[in-house]
Amino acid sequence: MKENPIRSLPGIPTLLALIVAMLVAAWLFFSGINDQSLGTIAGAVLIAALALFCLVGLYMVEPNQSAVLSLFGKYVGTVTDPGLRWNNPFYVKRKVSLRVRNFESGKLKVNELEGSPIEIAAVIVWKVVDSAEAVFNVDDYESFVTIQSEAALRAMATSYPYDSHEDEVSLRSHPVEISEHLKAQLDERLTTAGVDVIDARISHLAYAPEIAGAMLQRQQANAVIAARTRIVAGAVGMVEMALEELQKNDIVQLDEERKAAMVSNLLVVLCSDRSTQPIVNTGSLY
Repeated sequence: MKENPIRSLPGIPTLLALIVAMLVAAWLFFSGINDQSLGTIAGAVLIAALALFCLVGLYMVEPNQSAVLSLFGKYVGTVTDPGLRWNNPFYVKRKVSLRVRNFESGKLKVNELEGSPIEIAAVIVWKVVDSAEAVFNVDDYESFVTIQSEAALRAMATSYPYDSHEDEVSLRSHPVEISEHLKAQLDERLTTAGVDVIDARISHLAYAPEIAGAMLQRQQANAVIAARTRIVAGAVGMVEMALEELQKNDIVQLDEERKAAMVSNLLVVLCSDRSTQPIVNTGSLY
């Protein structure tokens, strides 16, 4: 089922013509009564009844709205011209909004790729682009969008870990890639309903309450390990540079035992998370 645009008559001129027809019918009716002419009276009644029936064909189309027309269960076409329009009175008119809409899913509890329970929600921006598909391909396109969006969000959440390890794509650290994947899944699911997904982004992401404390401790431990790793790497480089400068400038000659002691002391100073208290040796170096 694809959308088929059709023409419609402008409503205001049609309405004026029907009003004129009803006035003519009223004039004929009273003339028939005065002349006692049954034919004139019958003609007036027929014209008035036909004009009243044609009024049923009038309908309003607002900006960014379409009217899907069907005749005895058969799809006829779609009218998108805004304003007062007129078509066959036997046509059934169904209005469909073409405006951009927002949908925010509720907080869904799912298991991410590594099996940890998380809470996730998303904001979906969408609009109808094919009114015929929205009306005839699904029973209720608004409910269809809601259910399929939550299903796509669940499927996407189970495909990625919550946090990244070694620069892999994750829910928390790669929002752009996650949004693109979610939008692609929604487009695939909603295209049969004539719906186009404009944007899809995660609006809420957190560990489930029962494991939030443990996950926070793990994140803190990972952060401490990463920081200590950089500190140790920098400290080793500084110690190496200090020994090279001492040997190059021939400031002091150190044997292996003294080098080891110096390296130990420098590492303690550089890697400690507290201020060190120096001990000054006022005697001989040896």
